[in-house]
Amino acid sequence: MAILLPQQFYNLAAGVGKSYYENLFGGTNASITVNNVGPAPVELVVTRVDAPVITYTIPAGNSLTLSVHLLLVAALLTTVAGASTGTIQIATSDF
Repeated sequence: MAILLPQQFYNLAAGVGKSYYENLFGGTNASITVNNVGPAPVELVVTRVDAPVITYTIPAGNSLTLSVHLLLVAALLTTVAGASTGTIQIATSDF
């Protein structure tokens, strides 16, 4: 069964990061969707169980959807290029 978490809006200043999902009890399978409508890129930082931390850069005016196995933390980080705004939504599942 999937659990769709509420859509969260972000408005991050340049050089700021924020965690939007944490599951430190062994991780869960999840889908992450980030929409970047701001004027600068934003980085999605994904931490999984027994895997290296992966960072995806989402350019301004673009979006990204990922399916992740055993997600521990999903966070957004802005670059020094400027502030960024948009939405992030996470759905957890046992897929």
